[in-house]
Amino acid sequence: MKQLKALDLFSGAGGATRGLQMAGYHVTGVDIEPQPHYCGDAFYQDDAMAWLRGERDPLDSFDLLWGSPPCQAYSRMRPDTQANHPDLVPEVRRLLAPYPRYIVENVEGAPLKNPLLLCGTMFGLLVIRHRLFETNPPIYFPPGPCSHQRRVVTRGKRPDPQTQYAAVYGHFSDIEFTKEAMGIDWMVRDELSEAIPPAYAKFLAEQIQKG
Repeated sequence: MKQLKALDLFSGAGGATRGLQMAGYHVTGVDIEPQPHYCGDAFYQDDAMAWLRGERDPLDSFDLLWGSPPCQAYSRMRPDTQANHPDLVPEVRRLLAPYPRYIVENVEGAPLKNPLLLCGTMFGLLVIRHRLFETNPPIYFPPGPCSHQRRVVTRGKRPDPQTQYAAVYGHFSDIEFTKEAMGIDWMVRDELSEAIPPAYAKFLAEQIQKG
């Protein structure tokens, strides 16, 4: 059987990419910054918006399109910096709309249409990382409820793996625990702080395949 192909735009080091691979896809990543730790099958250091505008490989040559435009314009963690970052979500959504299978990922507060919220606790991970996903075809139901039964470790302190969740923002201290909590073993601190757990992308890709 021919292997399915996915395009991961704004890929970073490949949190979504790894999940798509786990779902059976050959994944091409595109990011404007160099990504020496990118985990996918092919990578282009390039402008993701140029790909969306059809100025590179045709998007219809991919079975699934994934876009994670910069989230800083909507981030509640640093509202003071929102005005200094591009608001790309509306244009990314417009350019992906003609395609039958796509996923747009961003933070809470981003202007996505009927998004699905996912959290690490839905997958048994020791991290609370809420992210929104607009999908086509739509996915309405998460794999389970959020279960915030532990406290998130105070930033800069080491977590207790028996009683706390990892804090994946700022200068978090225990990188090895965070890697385990996220299901990511190939990234450095700054890459982890921008990534989503691969379990999210695996779940979404598998649901889209079923649809």
